[in-house]
Amino acid sequence: MSAPGSPFALPHLEVLESEAVHVFREVAGEFERPVLLFSGGKDSIVMLHLALK
Repeated sequence: MSAPGSPFALPHLEVLESEAVHVFREVAGEFERPVLLFSGGKDSIVMLHLALK
């Protein structure tokens, strides 16, 4: 990770988003047909946004 003053430092939310997308890719790679359950709530909308990235 870059130092906080570095021009390559990512804001905190971008780091979290990047880690979440990485987890999605790893999990999706483990299964033949991964699924994402969607209820329409706030959590599901965030998960959908991350899955689309």
